[in-house]
Amino acid sequence: MPLPLSSTPVLGRRAFLGALSGAAVAAGLAACARDEPSTHLAAAAPLPTSVDPQTALSISIHTSQKQFEGAGLLDKLPFRVKDWPNLSAGPDIIQGFRARSIDLASNAGVPPIQARAIQYDAKIVAVQTVPVPIYRFATAPGSSISSRPDLKGKKIAFSQGQAQGVVVLRTLKELGLDKRDVTLVALTSNQFYTALQSRQVDVAPLAEPSLTKYLNQFSGDGAKAIDMHAVDYLTVLWSPAEVLHDPAKAAAVRAFIPYWVRGTVWAWENREAWADLYYVKDQQLSPADAQRAAASTPRPTYPRRWDRAIAWEQETADLLTAGGFIPKVKAADLFDRRFETVAADAAPASYQE
Repeated sequence: MPLPLSSTPVLGRRAFLGALSGAAVAAGLAACARDEPSTHLAAAAPLPTSVDPQTALSISIHTSQKQFEGAGLLDKLPFRVKDWPNLSAGPDIIQGFRARSIDLASNAGVPPIQARAIQYDAKIVAVQTVPVPIYRFATAPGSSISSRPDLKGKKIAFSQGQAQGVVVLRTLKELGLDKRDVTLVALTSNQFYTALQSRQVDVAPLAEPSLTKYLNQFSGDGAKAIDMHAVDYLTVLWSPAEVLHDPAKAAAVRAFIPYWVRGTVWAWENREAWADLYYVKDQQLSPADAQRAAASTPRPTYPRRWDRAIAWEQETADLLTAGGFIPKVKAADLFDRRFETVAADAAPASYQE
């Protein structure tokens, strides 16, 4: 049975901010809330480099957990991982941060902007650039949409707190359209699949492995994928500011970043093994679909300087502000530049930008 979905246009600023100010994503998250630090690390203080092996982090990056498993890194982290919550949607991560039950997460560039919009202080500590499109527009079964210009006048699944929302806005801008030329249906990304199959929306942006799963089930009914030009340029690691004020946890976060880099590089250089480990065994794709999904993943790159990433975040924030979704946000405030070179330093030269 389809999930109950809103058929109203996109959430306004007040509705979105109210949605994020409620209870934690799950009661179980609150049960593992982080402890108060015994000392305070100032935001401008040098990062500690000595890691206490008894320090524990809750890390919500499921792909890293699987990459570490494949690369043999799980037991090599110099600190304890208290939990690996399997959450990935930006609004869920923000709730986990607010519940003080997630210390570190990976998302696109949009969730940190949304966190700042509700005056929650979290910082980007690592950047990976993704210069090619990873989303495509999936159409509802039987839809007449065959190209991007056909989006005019259609109902589009839209999550303003996630990358999927921003690639929609960028596509509309590219086409010379604005939100008044379409119906933006306010959903979270985990509702897109159901909204498409029930034809409550005409189109939704999907990435792998969701796109392959959807097309496998509904292409026979006329569902298809339309190429998208808009890119979701940033993948970031980010952490609540209060975590980074804890010297022990700040050192552990810094120590995690090179492992994150090694894990993503391992997945790129061992795509057949990664396809089997993640897409087949974890995401339940067929071997052929898993290989196709793995092949769609772009080569990871890590910039030594964050100037371009900050400019991209500012452009994204300004796009959301112009649409009336958030107040003005200064993107430079989202980045903790003490961590700026850590990821690039850990990457082989061919993966540095």
